[in-house]
Amino acid sequence: MLTVTDNARTAVEGLAQENQVPAEGGLRIAEAAGQPGNFELALVQAPEAEDQVVAQSDTTHVFVDQAASAALDELTLDIQPDAEGPGFVLVQAQ
Repeated sequence: MLTVTDNARTAVEGLAQENQVPAEGGLRIAEAAGQPGNFELALVQAPEAEDQVVAQSDTTHVFVDQAASAALDELTLDIQPDAEGPGFVLVQAQ
């Protein structure tokens, strides 16, 4: 199962609050349409019916699309600072 670092969880919570995402919503990771191995991240109001919840707090969640869960199984969602601010990255779980 995809793991989420504390830094990434904090970043998701901040983005969700800034964008007024309800408590049952959060960040959803899904395989990009027609692009196996590429993933899209989006803030959503609620998960899709078959999404897997991989991280949650009182204020937000991280969901993984069922089709993407196998590909993300041994990865970790983290953040990486860059010139424009932090960005999400998927890295090998340690």
